[in-house]
Amino acid sequence: MKNVNYTPEVTQAIVDSYTNNPTMDTVRALAEVHGKPVKSIIGKLSREGVYQKSSYTTKTGNKPVTKIEIVTEIADKLNLDTETVAGLDKSPKAALVAVLDAVSAVREAAMEVVEFDEIPVEMQM
Repeated sequence: MKNVNYTPEVTQAIVDSYTNNPTMDTVRALAEVHGKPVKSIIGKLSREGVYQKSSYTTKTGNKPVTKIEIVTEIADKLNLDTETVAGLDKSPKAALVAVLDAVSAVREAAMEVVEFDEIPVEMQM
C-alpha cells in the first residue's frame, strides 16, 4: 500500500490557499502549518497544476535581456546579418544598450525625415 503524504482534504486546502495568494510567503506558511518541507509543498502545487514559478527580474524590475538579444536587435535595426556583428556580444552590456538606444534614435529620426519627404507630387510644384 502506498504511503499518502497529502489527503484530498489537505491537498484542497493547500491549493485553495495558494490560489488565493500565489506567493512564496504562502508556500512557506503552508509548509509550516502542514509540517512539510517547502519543496514538498511546491511539488504538490506543481502536480496539481497551480504552482506559478517566480520569474527573475533585474534590480530595476524589468525582465532580463541577454547581450545576444541586444546584439540581434541592433543588427535588425541596421538591416545587418547577425554574423556581420559577431563578437559584439563580448562588449559590456551597458555599451550595447547605449548603442541600441543610439541606433533606435537615429532610425526613428530617419523615419520622420522619410515621412516628411513623402509630399504628394501635386503639392511639390
